[in-house]
Amino acid sequence: MPKRPSSLRRQGPNLLTVVAALLALATPAHAARPDPTPGFRFEIVTTDDGSAVTRRIVDDLTRRLVPLFSVFRTELAQRRRMLYVAIGPDALREVAQRRCDCVVISTFTSSQVVRAIVATLPPERAAAVTAVYAEPAPDDQLRLAALLYRRPVRVAALLGPGTAFLKPVLAAGEGANRVAVLDAGKDGDINRLLGQIAQTDALLALPDSSIYNAENFRNILLSTYRHKQGVIGFSSDMVKAGALATTYSEIEDIDAQVEEIVAAYVASGTLPAPQFPRYFRTIVNEGVARSLDVEVSDAVRAFARPAPARKP
Repeated sequence: MPKRPSSLRRQGPNLLTVVAALLALATPAHAARPDPTPGFRFEIVTTDDGSAVTRRIVDDLTRRLVPLFSVFRTELAQRRRMLYVAIGPDALREVAQRRCDCVVISTFTSSQVVRAIVATLPPERAAAVTAVYAEPAPDDQLRLAALLYRRPVRVAALLGPGTAFLKPVLAAGEGANRVAVLDAGKDGDINRLLGQIAQTDALLALPDSSIYNAENFRNILLSTYRHKQGVIGFSSDMVKAGALATTYSEIEDIDAQVEEIVAAYVASGTLPAPQFPRYFRTIVNEGVARSLDVEVSDAVRAFARPAPARKP
């Protein structure tokens, strides 16, 4: 990480590319999806064209889900509704429009996008959709901020229309972490907002495309760096691009949580509410930390909640 704001400016094009990709959280449309696994009442749906990442997700999920459905290949299982696991936003949009007696688990899609898609569905259909969101849980991010600064920390969060639902979650952390929640408003004037949070220690970034877009991202990094504020990002790529730190989940962490949701579904026939990732690890940009005079402790580097080991 460079030591001067001017060197951050030289990274501009890379930062814009990174944030655009982060906010898309989508896969290419109009590509073929895999066939349902024969003999089982589930299907992993993707609109990707077979990228290595998608193959890794599908292969890992298949290994996890086939044994679960094997146990329930009985009359009881046959009475369960068809289950679709949608990988990415385009797959969720496609599955959500299917006319079927089915339930859907959305994965690798941000909370903002999931909620926007589900809001277009009739209530009965919306009730049959759950999700493991792509971005970290705000509670875990706030705990990370406290570990980084080793004291009660003043955290700011900017909320646009797509993330306004998080206000109660963030407000609940106001005791130790003193979260200053600002409504971005209709104008979305990022300079005005950054001026209002200049006295806080850190900015909690959330995947809201009305705020963290290609046009704003460089200004956000420059302003927070100038005010000695750390940005708690919402992905490991964002940290590599200049944010201070984040918790993040690997593919296998998300898949383990999906496995738990599916296991409960095949046993009970019910789905939980959409949820943030349960299992995570931490990444820190050590160069940014040094520039901000933040000493990174072993407790920060070890901050994680690993998924349970799979049974052989």
